[in-house]
Amino acid sequence: MRRTEALAGVRMAMFLNILHRWESAELNQEEAAELLGVTERTFRRWTRRYEEEGEAGLVDRRLGKASGKRVPVDRAEEVARLYRERYQGFTVKHFHEHLVKDHGFGWGYTWTKLHLQWMGVVGKAPRKGAHRRKRERRPLPGMMLHQDGSRHAWLSGAPALDLIVTLDDATGEIYSAFLVEEEGTASTFRALKEVFGAHGLPMSLYTDRGAHYFCTTKAGEIDRGQPTQVGRALARLGVEHIGAYSPQARGRSERAFLTLQDRLVKELALAGIKEIEAANAFIREVYLPMHNARFAVRPTGEGSGFTPIPGVDLDEILCVQEERQVGNDNCVSYRRLKLQIPESPMRPHFVRARVRVHVYPDGSHALFHGPRCIGRYDKEGRLKDAA
Repeated sequence: MRRTEALAGVRMAMFLNILHRWESAELNQEEAAELLGVTERTFRRWTRRYEEEGEAGLVDRRLGKASGKRVPVDRAEEVARLYRERYQGFTVKHFHEHLVKDHGFGWGYTWTKLHLQWMGVVGKAPRKGAHRRKRERRPLPGMMLHQDGSRHAWLSGAPALDLIVTLDDATGEIYSAFLVEEEGTASTFRALKEVFGAHGLPMSLYTDRGAHYFCTTKAGEIDRGQPTQVGRALARLGVEHIGAYSPQARGRSERAFLTLQDRLVKELALAGIKEIEAANAFIREVYLPMHNARFAVRPTGEGSGFTPIPGVDLDEILCVQEERQVGNDNCVSYRRLKLQIPESPMRPHFVRARVRVHVYPDGSHALFHGPRCIGRYDKEGRLKDAA
């Protein structure tokens, strides 16, 4: 016997018992209806049907009929076909978002999940582990930013690349994300410039203890006495730099990367993107607005922890800075380059003088003597602009 038929039999027996007690004046209509969990009107209607048709009049007339909300067979078949042919590997939630957005699907996520599981297209999710309490978010945007990189095969058919992500602790909003061949100081400065230039200075930055972020002792402790280029720049800007001592401590950014490794890879493949530049444009213009609309949350407090920085030249702070001594040929040797110092109104030459080399994220260079720039160069060391 089907479960619905068994339940209908139980309801029938309950109604007949209550009806008998009502007919014998043991109960009034209000009490009878309350015992059955229906309104007085429904009780009167059931009573009338029973008098006119007997027990057949009390049978649920919906039994054996398809629900008006039932998904048509052709649409149900289309859902399974789309998943197999175009969205294979997507999570059901991600797949359902595309069904609604791109294919005019008007039915719910739960039906989609159960249908795909029933069809054997996707498996059931494993049971979740024991609950762990996450660290409370900061109340205001800008109080803490997370920055990290994840090496993964982001582009179909391409070698693994690093995705550099900077997100807000309070909201989970991703402010900056782009692909590079290898994470390092240049990629860090590029990300910080994007965020600081658009939003202002945060109160703190939370990262791992990678060599471009911190100098560490043999025991793995952070050596604050030897700042890296990133540490120097953050100290100059007054941004607190916090180093994590385990992946679990960076749980918020680690969970974001799990989502990105699942969704972003599939979105890039769906768009047919295989080059880094095209991928970064897609991430910036298409994916991040969509991701933040879906996953970012409202902060618990009112206001902002960002500090505006009008007039601050971030290019000259968020760059590699190293001191060199000018040679007898009035040139500066920097790695494999020879940077010829042009004529300057400051002095006849700079032989034996100490100068500062600035190396920008795009690979170009500049020479500074004190606060004054005395020459700018392209990545090959050719002079672009004399002071």
